[in-house]
Amino acid sequence: MGILRPLRRVLPKRFRKTGPVVSVVRMEGVIASGRAGFRSSQINMQSLAAPLERAFKSDVTAVVLLINSPGGSPVQSSLIAKRVRALAEEKELPVFAFAEDVAASGGYWLACAADEIYADASSIVGSIGVIFSGFGFQELIKRYGIERRVYAAGDHKGALDPFQPEVTDDVERLKVAQAGIHESFKDLVRSRRAGKITAPEDTLFSGEFWTGMQAQDLGLIDGIGDLRSVMRARYGENVQFNVIAPRRSWLRDRFGMGSGLRPVRFAGGADLVDAAIGAVEERIIWGRYGL
Repeated sequence: MGILRPLRRVLPKRFRKTGPVVSVVRMEGVIASGRAGFRSSQINMQSLAAPLERAFKSDVTAVVLLINSPGGSPVQSSLIAKRVRALAEEKELPVFAFAEDVAASGGYWLACAADEIYADASSIVGSIGVIFSGFGFQELIKRYGIERRVYAAGDHKGALDPFQPEVTDDVERLKVAQAGIHESFKDLVRSRRAGKITAPEDTLFSGEFWTGMQAQDLGLIDGIGDLRSVMRARYGENVQFNVIAPRRSWLRDRFGMGSGLRPVRFAGGADLVDAAIGAVEERIIWGRYGL
C-alpha cells in the first residue's frame, strides 16, 4: 500500500478511481462583519465570497455547507445565504448543509440556504429569534467618581449607552427593530422549509433550540447523518470531496494583517483590548448552547 499511494499521483486520470466531486465549504465561528483581527474565528460575506465562488464550479455535482456556528449578525447571515442561493440557481447545483456542534440562530439561517439540512443526533439546532445583550455601567462609574462626557446631535444618538441609565423609549425602538429582523428570519424558514415543518410557529419561532433528533421531528432538518455517509449514500462510494478553504496570506497568519502591501502592525494595546473583548463576546455566544 505504501508503494501504491505515490503511484496514484503519477497515473493518468483514466486509470484512477474517480467519482462525482462535491465541494465542501466550512462555515465555522461567530457571524460578524468587519475584520477578524485577533479573534479566534469569524464568518462574514467578505471571508466567504471567494470560497463560495470556487465551490460552485461547473464540474462539481453538489455543494456542501459544513456549519458550526452559534449565530451572530443577521445582516451577514442574510448576505451569505442569498449568495449561496444565487450561485445554486445560476449553476443549477444542489446544496446540502451539515450541522456539526451547533447551527443555531444565524447558523441555522445559513443552513436554510441549503436544499437539504442534516445534523448529528446531538447537534444543537434552531434558536430562531433575535437577541441584543449588553451591560449597564452607570452605577460603577458613579462609584469610582468617573465622569462620562458625550456630545451628540440628535435626541437618540446616544441610545442604549451602557454608561447611561436605560431609557424606555430607546428600548421600545430596539424591540421594533428586532421584531422586523425576526420576521425576516421567520419568512426565510417558512419559504425554505415549506412543506417540511411539522410544529406550530409559536413553538418554532420562540427562540428555543433543540437537539438534532428533536429538530428532525419538528421538520427543521431533513435527517440525521454526517457528511461522508450521506454523500456516499447519495452519490456512491467513489464520491470525491473538494474542501474549499479561504486563501490565507503569510502576513495574516503571523501578524493579523491582510495580504496588501501595508506596514506590518504588531499587536498593541488596542489590539489586545479588542482580542479580549472578542474572546468574551464569543464565549458568551457559544455558551448559550452549553459549548
